[in-house]
Amino acid sequence: MSAYIAPSQIAERQLAYFAGKHVLVAGESEDLFPVELAQHCESVTVFTTNYGYHRQLAPYSQISSVFGADFNQPTQADMVLLYWPKAKAEAEFLLAMLMAKLGVDTEIVVVGENRSGIKSIEKMFKPYGPITKFDSARRCSFYWGKCLEQAPDFHLEEWFKSYQVNYKQHALTIKSLPGVFSHGQFDVGSQLLLDTLPTLTGKVLDFGCGAGVIGSVMATLNPEIELEMCDISALAVASSQATLEANQLTGRVFASDVYSDTGSDYRFIISNPPFHAGLDTSYSATETLLAKAPQQQNKDGELVIVANSFLKYPPIIEQAYGNCETLNKTSKFAIYHAKK
Repeated sequence: MSAYIAPSQIAERQLAYFAGKHVLVAGESEDLFPVELAQHCESVTVFTTNYGYHRQLAPYSQISSVFGADFNQPTQADMVLLYWPKAKAEAEFLLAMLMAKLGVDTEIVVVGENRSGIKSIEKMFKPYGPITKFDSARRCSFYWGKCLEQAPDFHLEEWFKSYQVNYKQHALTIKSLPGVFSHGQFDVGSQLLLDTLPTLTGKVLDFGCGAGVIGSVMATLNPEIELEMCDISALAVASSQATLEANQLTGRVFASDVYSDTGSDYRFIISNPPFHAGLDTSYSATETLLAKAPQQQNKDGELVIVANSFLKYPPIIEQAYGNCETLNKTSKFAIYHAKK
Protein backbone atom coordinates (compact mmCIF):
# COMPACT_ATOMS: atom_id res chain seq x y z
CA MET A 1 0.00 0.00 0.00
CA SER A 2 1.58 3.30 -1.07
CA ALA A 3 2.04 5.99 1.56
CA TYR A 4 1.12 8.54 -1.12
CA ILE A 5 -2.29 9.99 -1.90
CA ALA A 6 -3.74 8.84 -5.23
CA PRO A 7 -2.76 12.01 -7.20
CA SER A 8 0.87 11.52 -6.09
CA GLN A 9 0.71 7.87 -7.14
CA ILE A 10 -0.25 8.86 -10.68
CA ALA A 11 2.53 11.48 -10.75
CA GLU A 12 4.97 8.82 -9.54
CA ARG A 13 4.07 6.69 -12.60
CA GLN A 14 5.22 9.57 -14.83
CA LEU A 15 8.57 10.60 -13.34
CA ALA A 16 10.11 11.05 -16.81
CA TYR A 17 8.11 14.28 -17.23
CA PHE A 18 10.03 15.86 -14.34
CA ALA A 19 13.59 14.90 -15.36
CA GLY A 20 15.91 17.91 -15.61
CA LYS A 21 13.23 20.30 -14.36
CA HIS A 22 13.04 22.81 -11.52
CA VAL A 23 9.62 21.90 -10.18
CA LEU A 24 7.27 24.11 -8.20
CA VAL A 25 4.62 22.05 -6.39
CA ALA A 26 1.34 23.82 -5.51
CA GLY A 27 -2.29 23.08 -4.66
CA GLU A 28 -3.79 20.31 -2.55
CA SER A 29 -0.54 18.40 -1.93
CA GLU A 30 -0.45 16.64 1.44
CA ASP A 31 2.20 13.91 1.41
CA LEU A 32 5.96 13.49 1.06
CA PHE A 33 6.01 12.80 -2.70
CA PRO A 34 7.86 16.12 -3.30
CA VAL A 35 10.77 14.70 -1.25
CA GLU A 36 11.01 11.67 -3.57
CA LEU A 37 10.52 13.90 -6.60
CA ALA A 38 13.65 15.86 -5.63
CA GLN A 39 15.71 12.74 -6.51
CA HIS A 40 14.39 12.79 -10.09
CA CYS A 41 14.60 16.47 -11.07
CA GLU A 42 16.91 19.46 -10.59
CA SER A 43 15.08 21.07 -7.66
CA VAL A 44 11.73 21.05 -5.87
CA THR A 45 10.03 24.02 -4.22
CA VAL A 46 6.66 23.53 -2.54
CA PHE A 47 4.33 26.52 -2.35
CA THR A 48 1.58 25.76 0.13
CA THR A 49 -1.21 27.73 1.76
CA ASN A 50 -1.51 24.99 4.42
CA TYR A 51 0.57 25.72 7.52
CA GLY A 52 0.33 22.12 8.76
CA TYR A 53 1.79 20.83 5.49
CA HIS A 54 4.51 23.48 5.59
CA ARG A 55 5.50 22.27 9.07
CA GLN A 56 5.43 18.65 7.90
CA LEU A 57 7.94 19.45 5.13
CA ALA A 58 10.27 21.54 7.32
CA PRO A 59 12.68 18.70 8.26
CA TYR A 60 13.44 17.85 4.62
CA SER A 61 16.36 20.00 3.50
CA GLN A 62 16.32 18.57 -0.05
CA ILE A 63 13.23 20.63 -0.87
CA SER A 64 12.31 24.19 -0.06
CA SER A 65 8.85 24.92 1.34
CA VAL A 66 7.21 28.33 1.01
CA PHE A 67 4.08 29.14 3.04
CA GLY A 68 1.85 32.10 2.21
CA ALA A 69 -1.13 33.46 0.31
CA ASP A 70 0.98 34.85 -2.54
CA PHE A 71 4.03 33.22 -4.15
CA ASN A 72 6.32 36.20 -4.64
CA GLN A 73 9.75 34.64 -3.97
CA PRO A 74 12.50 34.54 -6.60
CA THR A 75 12.41 31.13 -8.28
CA GLN A 76 14.11 29.22 -11.07
CA ALA A 77 11.09 26.93 -11.49
CA ASP A 78 10.29 25.97 -15.10
CA MET A 79 7.57 23.44 -14.31
CA VAL A 80 4.52 23.50 -12.05
CA LEU A 81 3.10 20.34 -10.48
CA LEU A 82 -0.42 21.42 -9.51
CA TYR A 83 -2.46 19.21 -7.21
CA TRP A 84 -6.03 20.09 -8.15
CA PRO A 85 -7.63 21.91 -5.17
CA LYS A 86 -11.15 21.17 -3.94
CA ALA A 87 -12.36 24.71 -4.78
CA LYS A 88 -12.37 25.45 -8.51
CA ALA A 89 -11.94 29.16 -7.74
CA GLU A 90 -8.72 28.31 -5.90
CA ALA A 91 -7.40 26.50 -9.00
CA GLU A 92 -8.05 29.62 -11.11
CA PHE A 93 -6.34 31.74 -8.45
CA LEU A 94 -3.23 29.51 -8.33
CA LEU A 95 -2.96 29.29 -12.12
CA ALA A 96 -3.22 33.08 -12.50
CA MET A 97 -0.58 33.59 -9.80
CA LEU A 98 1.91 30.97 -10.98
CA MET A 99 1.65 31.59 -14.72
CA ALA A 100 2.11 35.34 -14.13
CA LYS A 101 5.15 34.60 -11.97
CA LEU A 102 6.82 31.94 -14.12
CA GLY A 103 5.82 33.13 -17.59
CA VAL A 104 5.95 31.75 -21.12
CA ASP A 105 7.47 28.28 -21.72
CA THR A 106 6.58 27.06 -18.23
CA GLU A 107 5.44 23.46 -18.33
CA ILE A 108 2.61 22.31 -16.08
CA VAL A 109 1.52 18.92 -14.78
CA VAL A 110 -1.91 18.78 -13.13
CA VAL A 111 -2.96 15.77 -11.05
CA GLY A 112 -6.16 15.19 -9.12
CA GLU A 113 -9.08 12.93 -8.37
CA ASN A 114 -11.72 12.79 -11.08
CA ARG A 115 -14.51 13.47 -8.56
CA SER A 116 -12.80 16.74 -7.63
CA GLY A 117 -13.59 18.24 -11.04
CA ILE A 118 -10.06 18.12 -12.48
CA LYS A 119 -11.53 17.96 -16.00
CA SER A 120 -12.15 21.73 -15.63
CA ILE A 121 -8.41 22.26 -16.22
CA GLU A 122 -8.99 21.64 -19.95
CA LYS A 123 -11.03 24.83 -20.27
CA MET A 124 -9.31 26.77 -17.48
CA PHE A 125 -5.82 26.48 -18.97
CA LYS A 126 -6.89 27.55 -22.49
CA PRO A 127 -5.90 31.24 -22.02
CA TYR A 128 -2.32 30.13 -21.21
CA GLY A 129 -1.73 27.35 -23.74
CA PRO A 130 -2.48 23.72 -24.62
CA ILE A 131 -3.02 20.99 -22.02
CA THR A 132 -3.69 17.28 -22.59
CA LYS A 133 -4.58 14.31 -20.43
CA PHE A 134 -1.85 11.68 -20.66
CA ASP A 135 -2.69 9.18 -17.95
CA SER A 136 -5.50 8.04 -15.70
CA ALA A 137 -5.32 5.60 -12.81
CA ARG A 138 -6.73 5.19 -9.30
CA ARG A 139 -9.69 7.40 -10.28
CA CYS A 140 -7.22 10.22 -10.96
CA SER A 141 -6.05 12.06 -14.05
CA PHE A 142 -2.61 13.32 -15.14
CA TYR A 143 -2.44 16.33 -17.47
CA TRP A 144 0.59 17.94 -19.10
CA GLY A 145 0.54 21.37 -20.68
CA LYS A 146 2.68 24.38 -21.53
CA CYS A 147 2.21 28.10 -21.07
CA LEU A 148 2.58 29.81 -24.46
CA GLU A 149 0.80 33.12 -23.71
CA GLN A 150 2.06 35.83 -21.38
CA ALA A 151 -0.29 35.84 -18.37
CA PRO A 152 -1.57 39.18 -17.02
CA ASP A 153 0.16 40.58 -13.94
CA PHE A 154 -1.12 39.06 -10.70
CA HIS A 155 -2.26 41.30 -7.83
CA LEU A 156 -3.53 39.52 -4.71
CA GLU A 157 -5.86 42.38 -3.72
CA GLU A 158 -7.86 41.88 -6.96
CA TRP A 159 -8.83 38.37 -5.84
CA PHE A 160 -10.66 39.34 -2.66
CA LYS A 161 -14.42 39.00 -2.83
CA SER A 162 -16.25 41.55 -0.62
CA TYR A 163 -19.67 41.08 0.90
CA GLN A 164 -21.73 42.64 3.66
CA VAL A 165 -22.77 40.95 6.87
CA ASN A 166 -25.42 42.67 8.95
CA TYR A 167 -25.57 41.68 12.58
CA LYS A 168 -27.37 43.48 15.42
CA GLN A 169 -27.50 46.84 13.64
CA HIS A 170 -23.84 46.56 12.59
CA ALA A 171 -22.92 46.36 8.91
CA LEU A 172 -19.57 44.65 8.42
CA THR A 173 -17.52 44.22 5.24
CA ILE A 174 -16.08 40.73 4.85
CA LYS A 175 -13.11 40.17 2.53
CA SER A 176 -12.47 36.66 1.33
CA LEU A 177 -10.00 34.93 -0.98
CA PRO A 178 -10.94 31.88 -3.10
CA GLY A 179 -11.09 28.60 -1.20
CA VAL A 180 -11.72 30.25 2.18
CA PHE A 181 -14.63 28.98 4.29
CA SER A 182 -17.54 31.43 4.18
CA HIS A 183 -16.31 32.75 0.82
CA GLY A 184 -19.08 35.14 -0.13
CA GLN A 185 -21.71 34.25 2.44
CA PHE A 186 -22.62 34.28 6.15
CA ASP A 187 -23.13 30.67 7.17
CA VAL A 188 -25.93 29.53 9.46
CA GLY A 189 -23.65 27.87 12.02
CA SER A 190 -21.63 31.06 12.58
CA GLN A 191 -24.81 33.09 12.99
CA LEU A 192 -26.17 30.67 15.62
CA LEU A 193 -22.83 30.81 17.46
CA LEU A 194 -22.87 34.62 17.52
CA ASP A 195 -26.52 34.66 18.65
CA THR A 196 -25.58 32.46 21.61
CA LEU A 197 -22.27 33.95 22.78
CA PRO A 198 -22.00 35.30 26.32
CA THR A 199 -20.50 38.75 26.91
CA LEU A 200 -16.80 38.39 26.17
CA THR A 201 -13.90 39.76 28.21
CA GLY A 202 -10.13 39.43 28.24
CA LYS A 203 -8.11 37.57 25.65
CA VAL A 204 -10.29 35.82 23.06
CA LEU A 205 -9.16 33.33 20.40
CA ASP A 206 -11.23 32.85 17.24
CA PHE A 207 -9.97 29.42 16.22
CA GLY A 208 -10.27 28.54 12.50
CA CYS A 209 -11.10 32.14 11.64
CA GLY A 210 -11.80 31.68 7.91
CA ALA A 211 -12.72 35.02 6.37
CA GLY A 212 -12.95 36.65 9.80
CA VAL A 213 -16.73 36.90 10.21
CA ILE A 214 -16.91 35.65 13.81
CA GLY A 215 -13.83 37.54 15.00
CA SER A 216 -15.01 40.81 13.45
CA VAL A 217 -18.47 40.56 14.98
CA MET A 218 -16.97 39.70 18.41
CA ALA A 219 -14.62 42.70 18.23
CA THR A 220 -17.45 44.99 17.15
CA LEU A 221 -19.79 43.92 19.96
CA ASN A 222 -17.00 43.63 22.60
CA PRO A 223 -14.51 46.39 21.74
CA GLU A 224 -12.55 45.85 24.98
CA ILE A 225 -11.45 42.29 24.20
CA GLU A 226 -7.91 41.37 23.15
CA LEU A 227 -8.72 39.49 19.95
CA GLU A 228 -6.55 36.80 18.38
CA MET A 229 -7.55 34.86 15.26
CA CYS A 230 -5.84 31.82 13.81
CA ASP A 231 -6.26 29.42 10.90
CA ILE A 232 -4.19 26.72 9.20
CA SER A 233 -4.75 28.41 5.82
CA ALA A 234 -2.67 31.34 4.59
CA LEU A 235 -5.64 32.37 2.44
CA ALA A 236 -7.83 32.54 5.55
CA VAL A 237 -5.19 34.52 7.48
CA ALA A 238 -4.92 37.05 4.64
CA SER A 239 -8.73 37.22 4.38
CA SER A 240 -9.22 37.81 8.11
CA GLN A 241 -6.51 40.50 8.15
CA ALA A 242 -8.23 42.25 5.23
CA THR A 243 -11.62 41.94 6.96
CA LEU A 244 -10.32 43.53 10.18
CA GLU A 245 -8.75 46.38 8.20
CA ALA A 246 -11.92 46.94 6.16
CA ASN A 247 -13.86 47.49 9.41
CA GLN A 248 -11.17 49.48 11.28
CA LEU A 249 -10.87 46.67 13.85
CA THR A 250 -7.75 45.43 15.55
CA GLY A 251 -6.67 41.90 16.29
CA ARG A 252 -3.68 39.61 15.85
CA VAL A 253 -4.16 37.16 12.97
CA PHE A 254 -1.69 34.33 12.49
CA ALA A 255 -1.26 30.83 11.09
CA SER A 256 -1.38 27.91 13.50
CA ASP A 257 -1.57 24.13 13.16
CA VAL A 258 -4.13 23.57 15.93
CA TYR A 259 -2.25 25.13 18.91
CA SER A 260 1.27 25.15 17.41
CA ASP A 261 1.56 28.95 17.41
CA THR A 262 -1.13 30.09 19.86
CA GLY A 263 -0.82 31.53 23.36
CA SER A 264 -1.83 29.72 26.54
CA ASP A 265 -3.70 32.41 28.48
CA TYR A 266 -7.02 32.76 26.68
CA ARG A 267 -10.13 33.68 28.61
CA PHE A 268 -12.33 32.44 25.75
CA ILE A 269 -11.76 30.06 22.87
CA ILE A 270 -14.54 30.48 20.30
CA SER A 271 -14.78 28.33 17.19
CA ASN A 272 -16.83 27.19 14.25
CA PRO A 273 -14.34 24.37 13.77
CA PRO A 274 -13.47 22.95 10.37
CA PHE A 275 -14.19 19.32 9.65
CA HIS A 276 -13.25 19.02 6.01
CA ALA A 277 -9.74 18.18 4.85
CA GLY A 278 -9.55 17.98 1.06
CA LEU A 279 -12.46 16.02 -0.35
CA ASP A 280 -12.71 13.82 2.71
CA THR A 281 -14.11 14.56 6.14
CA SER A 282 -11.58 14.94 8.94
CA TYR A 283 -12.28 15.43 12.62
CA SER A 284 -8.80 14.99 14.10
CA ALA A 285 -7.88 18.71 14.23
CA THR A 286 -11.16 19.57 15.97
CA GLU A 287 -10.77 16.71 18.44
CA THR A 288 -7.29 18.02 19.32
CA LEU A 289 -8.70 21.56 19.55
CA LEU A 290 -11.28 20.40 22.12
CA ALA A 291 -9.10 17.98 24.10
CA LYS A 292 -6.25 20.45 24.59
CA ALA A 293 -8.27 23.66 24.94
CA PRO A 294 -8.02 23.90 28.77
CA GLN A 295 -4.20 23.90 28.53
CA GLN A 296 -4.36 27.03 26.34
CA GLN A 297 -6.52 28.97 28.78
CA ASN A 298 -6.25 30.91 32.01
CA LYS A 299 -7.94 29.67 35.19
CA ASP A 300 -11.32 31.19 34.17
CA GLY A 301 -11.17 29.78 30.64
CA GLU A 302 -14.35 29.08 28.70
CA LEU A 303 -14.93 27.28 25.41
CA VAL A 304 -17.87 27.97 23.06
CA ILE A 305 -18.16 26.11 19.76
CA VAL A 306 -20.75 25.44 17.08
CA ALA A 307 -20.85 21.99 15.50
CA ASN A 308 -23.10 19.87 13.34
CA SER A 309 -25.49 18.18 15.76
CA PHE A 310 -24.49 14.68 14.61
CA LEU A 311 -20.83 15.12 15.65
CA LYS A 312 -19.90 13.43 18.93
CA TYR A 313 -18.03 16.33 20.48
CA PRO A 314 -19.68 16.56 23.94
CA PRO A 315 -17.82 13.51 25.38
CA ILE A 316 -14.45 14.99 24.27
CA ILE A 317 -15.32 18.38 25.82
CA GLU A 318 -16.61 16.66 28.97
CA GLN A 319 -13.37 14.73 29.36
CA ALA A 320 -11.26 17.88 28.84
CA TYR A 321 -13.23 20.23 31.11
CA GLY A 322 -15.28 17.95 33.37
CA ASN A 323 -18.42 19.64 32.03
CA CYS A 324 -20.22 20.42 28.78
CA GLU A 325 -23.58 22.11 28.30
CA THR A 326 -25.63 22.67 25.16
CA LEU A 327 -26.51 26.38 25.02
CA ASN A 328 -28.53 26.28 21.81
CA LYS A 329 -29.68 23.74 19.26
CA THR A 330 -31.35 23.60 15.86
CA SER A 331 -32.09 20.55 13.72
CA LYS A 332 -28.63 20.95 12.18
CA PHE A 333 -26.34 22.71 14.68
CA ALA A 334 -25.56 22.70 18.39
CA ILE A 335 -23.69 25.25 20.51
CA TYR A 336 -21.52 23.64 23.21
CA HIS A 337 -20.06 25.48 26.20
CA ALA A 338 -17.57 24.43 28.88
CA LYS A 339 -15.78 26.14 31.77
CA LYS A 340 -12.52 25.36 33.51
